[in-house]
Amino acid sequence: MTETAWNRLSAEALRALAARDAVVLLPVASTEQHGPHLPTGVDDILCGAVCRRAAGLLAPDLPVVVAPTLWCGLAEHHVALGGTFSLSLPTYHALLRDLCGSILRAGFRRIVLVNGHGGNIAALAALTVELTRELDAPVATATYFMDGTEAARALLEDQDGLMHACEAETSMMMALEPNLVDGARLPEAHGPAFDVAAWLLPTLRRPRSFSEFTPRGVAGDARRADARKGEALLAVYAGALAACLRAGEPWAPAGAA
Repeated sequence: MTETAWNRLSAEALRALAARDAVVLLPVASTEQHGPHLPTGVDDILCGAVCRRAAGLLAPDLPVVVAPTLWCGLAEHHVALGGTFSLSLPTYHALLRDLCGSILRAGFRRIVLVNGHGGNIAALAALTVELTRELDAPVATATYFMDGTEAARALLEDQDGLMHACEAETSMMMALEPNLVDGARLPEAHGPAFDVAAWLLPTLRRPRSFSEFTPRGVAGDARRADARKGEALLAVYAGALAACLRAGEPWAPAGAA
């Protein structure tokens, strides 16, 4: 099996991959509360897993390197519920600039920030424009759970897509790290539905803490989560990311098939 993890490869191997114009996936996630039944590292664990699986689907035909996951992001809306790290926007910008700069100085030319946390989405949309200008290199972004949504919806029983500490996230954690899922707390693991896309729309709104509308820290319903479902969801999300990269996105010329 082809190794794709940056921190499991030698510097010599990475130089060779850079010479082949490998794409570098930089998973960007968060460490934050995930209800009573899941660990705070859910976004970190899931985002890294999706990236590694996508890279595995593409190797060796399309060389891909998966950088170590950035485990901290913008999570102020979770702070009130405890267990959460959060960065300021200037710090996040500086951190991404230095990490992407290091990737470029290692000889790579193409970077995709693969996001696994809803609170990062709006910032990444703006910061990739800034990073591309500052570094004079194409820096793209994708949020893994925003692709493959139709296929994911068909697998879920109680919600239409990934929410928070929900049926989808809990199922994937059951597939990847079952020992970190507290099954005794699953009966409590439900809360109001949360529409990520609607939350990002530019309508009149103010920032809100999760604690204002979900005291348990859960959006969605995890009670029917299971590992089989989680494995299928991981395959869907990894496959969707791999398909975008295989098609040449986001480096394909405008209008390309």
